[in-house]
Amino acid sequence: MRSICHKTGNNRHKRKDKQMIQPIEEMHAEDLNGQTILMRVDFNCPLANGKVSDATRIDRIMPGIQSLLEKGAAIILLSHLGRPKGQIVPEMSLAPICAYIEENYQLSVPLISDLDRLESPAAGTLVMAENLRFWPEEEANEASFAEKLARAGDIYVNDAFSCAHRAHASTHALAQHLPAYAGPALMREVRALKTALDTPKRPVVAVVGGAKISTKLDVLTHLISRVDHLILGGGMANTFLAAKGYDMARSLMEADLLDIAGDILRRAEAQNCTIHLPVDGQAAREFKQGAPSRTILNEGLAEDEMMLDIGPRAIADYSAVISSAKCVLWNGPMGAFEIPPFDVGTSALANTVAQATAASDLVSIAGGGDTVAALNHAGCADAFSYVSLAGGAFLEWIEGRELPGIAILDSDT
Repeated sequence: MRSICHKTGNNRHKRKDKQMIQPIEEMHAEDLNGQTILMRVDFNCPLANGKVSDATRIDRIMPGIQSLLEKGAAIILLSHLGRPKGQIVPEMSLAPICAYIEENYQLSVPLISDLDRLESPAAGTLVMAENLRFWPEEEANEASFAEKLARAGDIYVNDAFSCAHRAHASTHALAQHLPAYAGPALMREVRALKTALDTPKRPVVAVVGGAKISTKLDVLTHLISRVDHLILGGGMANTFLAAKGYDMARSLMEADLLDIAGDILRRAEAQNCTIHLPVDGQAAREFKQGAPSRTILNEGLAEDEMMLDIGPRAIADYSAVISSAKCVLWNGPMGAFEIPPFDVGTSALANTVAQATAASDLVSIAGGGDTVAALNHAGCADAFSYVSLAGGAFLEWIEGRELPGIAILDSDT
């Protein structure tokens, strides 16, 4: 059994420059044959009428699982679903996840509801433990709960980057009881983010949108020290424009953060990061689908109007910056993309990135929040080099924080 360390895993700590993570994919079949892997995955998928309605997360992880089974490993899958808050909630059972895997991957996946009966399956087969959040000890990161899980396995594998910002028993404490490795999907995520922020080809462009600066202050302050260009859109761009003296009328903005926005602009200039703001936008008097709108320069906004998307000049300016980039990191939409016609800016810029990725050696990485939905809406998510399905973990990584589920996988732990 692996010795227990005393690392706190505080996700407010700054991330180390180097991570000594051991990928499970590098282990040979002879080392895995007959070994039982406790594998943390994120199968927190939406359900409808008792069935999986979006299996993207499952389908991304399954090739790695199949590869390990082919090497002779036995696998116990560990996941959560929803927020049952330490109570057994039948509607949040992982039974539909098992059913989806059985139907689409021709694998038997018994669901184990009694963790005291959790034991190694036969080599080359897998089982699923019931929703770990049915037990309050999971989110409490209790060592005794992790130790109970560890008794059933020989190796721990974390393949759930989207949960790596949580110090829970299955993402943190469990790795202290067994030899710990990173799964294939988690490694792809880490490599992609390191490519964008640690070892990028330059120029590096970050595209950051969304409603508020307040939710992405740490993202912005970290990125201005890492990227060459920072393109802003959405409500947060309105706050920056207001800080530069524009009257943004009824636009979504944070008046109490104007000084902070101004400080970010000054700090970016001092660190040779160029912040790009939209020179025009799509304005309307109502925030609803099909509302009458007009394209105007920032200074032309009427007192009863609001900016709901970037305009054609901004799209052209931003596209020109992207065309010179070697790496693009995208987080957040440029406007209210869910409501036509205010989806034009996000879709146009997303397709610019997609086309540049296909036509050159541009590396494009996107993730967090509404980003995946925005790129799917634009019809170009598959054309990006890598699209993360993680929300909070993706944001915390690009904020420069240490993620406890990643830090605990260090080989010196």
